[in-house]
Amino acid sequence: MSDVVVTLPDGSELQVERGSTVEDVAHEIGPGLGRDTVAGVVDGDLVAAAEPIETDIDLEIVTDQSDEYLDVLRHSAAHVFAQALGRLHPEAELTIGPWTDDGFYYDIANVDLDEDDLDAIEAEAEEIIAADLPIERVERPRAEAIELYDDNPFKSEILETEAAGEDPVSFYEQGDFFDLCQGPHVESTGEIGGFSLLETSAAYWRGDEDNETLTRVYGTAFPTEDGLAEFLERREQAKERDHRKIGQEMDLFSIDETTGPGLPLYHPNGKRVLDELSDYARSLNLDAGYEPVETPHLFRTELWKQSGHYENYVDDMFLLDVDDEEYGLKPMNCPGHATIFDQHSWSYRDLPVRYFEDGKVYRKEQHGELSGLSRTWSFTIDDGHLFVRPDQIATEIETIMNTVFEVMETIGLETELVLATRPEKSVGSDELWEQAESQLRTVLDEGGYEYGIEEGDGAFYGPKIDFAFEDALGRVWDGPTVQLDFNMPERLDLSYAGEDNEEHRPVMIHRALYGSYERFFMVLIEHFGGDFPLWLAPEQVRILPVSDDNIAYAQSIADELDGFRTEVETRSWTVGRKIRAGHDDRVPYMLIVGDTEEADGTVSVRDRAERERDGVSIEAFGDHLEHERDEKLTSPAFLD
Repeated sequence: MSDVVVTLPDGSELQVERGSTVEDVAHEIGPGLGRDTVAGVVDGDLVAAAEPIETDIDLEIVTDQSDEYLDVLRHSAAHVFAQALGRLHPEAELTIGPWTDDGFYYDIANVDLDEDDLDAIEAEAEEIIAADLPIERVERPRAEAIELYDDNPFKSEILETEAAGEDPVSFYEQGDFFDLCQGPHVESTGEIGGFSLLETSAAYWRGDEDNETLTRVYGTAFPTEDGLAEFLERREQAKERDHRKIGQEMDLFSIDETTGPGLPLYHPNGKRVLDELSDYARSLNLDAGYEPVETPHLFRTELWKQSGHYENYVDDMFLLDVDDEEYGLKPMNCPGHATIFDQHSWSYRDLPVRYFEDGKVYRKEQHGELSGLSRTWSFTIDDGHLFVRPDQIATEIETIMNTVFEVMETIGLETELVLATRPEKSVGSDELWEQAESQLRTVLDEGGYEYGIEEGDGAFYGPKIDFAFEDALGRVWDGPTVQLDFNMPERLDLSYAGEDNEEHRPVMIHRALYGSYERFFMVLIEHFGGDFPLWLAPEQVRILPVSDDNIAYAQSIADELDGFRTEVETRSWTVGRKIRAGHDDRVPYMLIVGDTEEADGTVSVRDRAERERDGVSIEAFGDHLEHERDEKLTSPAFLD
């Protein structure tokens, strides 16, 4: 049997016999590593230690010290849940149970479960963990596997799809439980130190709303109880910061089923925040030489077919017939911007041409995937599209990146970079994709940026640099992006006159400073817990008259602070109650004015952090507000 070449993370190579397992390779490297091997990462995919190697591969050995170990542990925890469920509800039909970033889930059929049932299942799972049952990989003949799942249509379908042609078929067993599975798993149930079932929800089989509705049970697991306790504490904090909860408390937005799912309605308070974000982005765009444009909400689908969106996005598009012609609500703004560019004649001297638009787009997400502002049918992208010469690519992308860094620094978010490469579903030649990916790599490498690689996560028309950022709870979100596109100019036949008087193809750059306003707004609500910095706060100052006799003075102060979003509290409450209401409404500053302040022409200032100062002149307070707002400060000193 011929050898295959295994390339290790340090670039070294090993020749091993074809059919050797990941664990065999680990023993080749060293006996200790062989004993510690839990799984492997083969060409980017997490696989079982028993996975045979049949071709040349890149390989990373996974031990209990590896980042991937938590994924393996959680996969085993999903099996522990399934075993516990089977003991208490033998009628349940298992479908799939993968690990996730936060834990695992298992989709099940033929049983009604809600969160009241989870405690009993969790207690049974704890007994399975305490029993420290060995988890063993076994292989069964395909005919036997088919017979075992004769009464389970979900597992039978997996045998005919993901496991099609496999013979024998891999299973994992622990005690009296077995499950059709490729792995990987830890060695025994006792390796799970902390286990918790979190919640239930509905889910469609294969994520297709035309399929059967299943019950999804979410859980999590950690190597230690301390890890679980930290996770549960962060989860409780996240519940308190949930943008849907805060959105209702602050009257920011609503999603009403009578108007349609996934279609947010922005109330005055929420619209004020969005307008501030839009004004900030607009100022940055104008300073960088972008020109504003506006495109309609729908086009003939002929444009979407020409751009490539129809073949790649048609399942996610809202389509309608008008006078026997098919139209589609736009899922992206780029074809409209490209059409504007195409309606002019351009010289190489005119480029780059830069357009921007806060463009509303529509994508038909499945009902079960809609969630607050994080996933909607209708959302707005702070879109920018640039049409550049090839020699301008590096400079323009570097400028965009610096602008994104400025935005993130202003908000107070830490940023990580990821290069996303060609997805399986894409348009364009290999040559164009290689050229585009090479250009982005060059910008990142020459700029000295640290970045990760997300293979296959690019847009269908080109690779991209994604900016991920971490919020106050340590959660990482996707946001701004810059995408390099050689394909759409080709498909839409865009051109400019070169220095040689010949027609040349521009390169298109797609970029967004926020991503979508909806997703970014959601992150900001949860990141700040509703305590927006002054420049974003829906209400910036609330003036609290001590008595009705001081209302006229309070109103005069509001008039002097005309450039700020200021309200006068006129309800006949005690001062203490007024302060509590202002705190609950997350107003950055409260000004308390009574007879003493009115006589002196001053105010008593109280901020959201409960810092207080008496006898402050209105002029001094106004100067402080202007500085804090104009500098967009997130952690201002008190009345400096």
